[in-house]
Amino acid sequence: MNPKEKIIVALDAQTLGEASSLAGLIGPEVGALKVGLELLTSQGAPKVVSALSPSRLFFDGKFKDIPNTVAGASRAVTRLGVWMFNVHALGGVAMMAAAKDAAAKTADELKTRRPLILGVTILTSIDAKALNEIGFEHVRDAGELKKLVVRLSLLAKQAGLDGVVASPQEIKAIREACGGDFLIVTPGIRPSWAGAADQKRIMTPREAVNDGADYLVIGRPITNPPKEIGSPLEAARKIIKEIS
Repeated sequence: MNPKEKIIVALDAQTLGEASSLAGLIGPEVGALKVGLELLTSQGAPKVVSALSPSRLFFDGKFKDIPNTVAGASRAVTRLGVWMFNVHALGGVAMMAAAKDAAAKTADELKTRRPLILGVTILTSIDAKALNEIGFEHVRDAGELKKLVVRLSLLAKQAGLDGVVASPQEIKAIREACGGDFLIVTPGIRPSWAGAADQKRIMTPREAVNDGADYLVIGRPITNPPKEIGSPLEAARKIIKEIS
C-alpha cells in the first residue's frame, strides 16, 4: 500500500462548508476521509456523504444498539455508498453479525461492493482507570486493557467483520491473535510535533505503521496543525514523508 493510502483524515468540522474545503485541499493527498458524529448529526448523513463524494469515506457512526436496529442502520449506510463504517464491538457478536449480514445483503441487491465494517474496541480516550470506573474492575493496568481489546477483536472476527478500530498500543497483540488479513485501523496517532490532547493511548505515525497498522486515523495534527508546521496540506505531506 502506498504510504499516503494509509492515512484517513478525520474531518471533525462543524459545518459542511468547512468539511468540503478541507476535503478539497487534502483529499487528493490521502487515502480516505472520516466523517464523525458532529458533522453527520448537524448536517445530515446523506447530505454529508453526497457533498464529499467521490472521496473514499469512513462513516464513523459507531453503531451500538439491539441487532435489529443496527442491521437497519447498516442497510442505510450501505445505500449511501460509503467505503467503510463501524459498530461497537461491545454490542456483542449477534449485533456485529447483524450489521455484516445486512450490509452484505443490501450491497448484493444494489450490485455494489459491501462497505468495510470495523468493530470499535476501546476508545483511545479511555485508560484502565476509566474502565474501572464503569465496571471493568478486572482491568487494572495496560496489560489487562490490551487483553480486553484482543478479546473484542476476536469477537469482531468471529462475527465476520473486516477488522477493528483500536489504539496503536494494541496493534501487535491484535495482529498476533487475528492474523494478517484482519484490518487494524488506529486512531490516537500523534506525530512527535503534535500534542496528545484528549487521547491517552497514542503513538507516532511511523511507530504505528512499523507495528503493523493498516490505516491511521489522524485529525487535529492535520486539520489544525501547529503554526510552525504550516497548512493542513503541509502537515499531511510531512506525515506521509515520516511513514515513508
